[in-house]
Amino acid sequence: MLYAIIGQDIDNSLEKRLSARPDHLARLHDLRDEGRLILAGPFPAIDSNDPGPNGFSGSLIVAEFNNLNEAQAWADADPYLAAGVYAAVSVKPFKQVLP
Repeated sequence: MLYAIIGQDIDNSLEKRLSARPDHLARLHDLRDEGRLILAGPFPAIDSNDPGPNGFSGSLIVAEFNNLNEAQAWADADPYLAAGVYAAVSVKPFKQVLP
């Protein structure tokens, strides 16, 4: 089943994000290589694809897991969470309708 993982950044998270980004991306690449990643990306803090020093307000990951507990465990091990980038993370079942 698909799950949406929504990370909410702390204020001024950009420096911590940049530091933890290689490890965060490595895990996403693993999901992609396993054919389980649907989409992933950050929420710019301003209305721009390149928010510069304004950084990001959070992230969205939609991926396939066997169950909610597995999705939650994966989210709990995210390097962004360990580095203090995320103030909160929610994991919800997701039903893809389109495309």
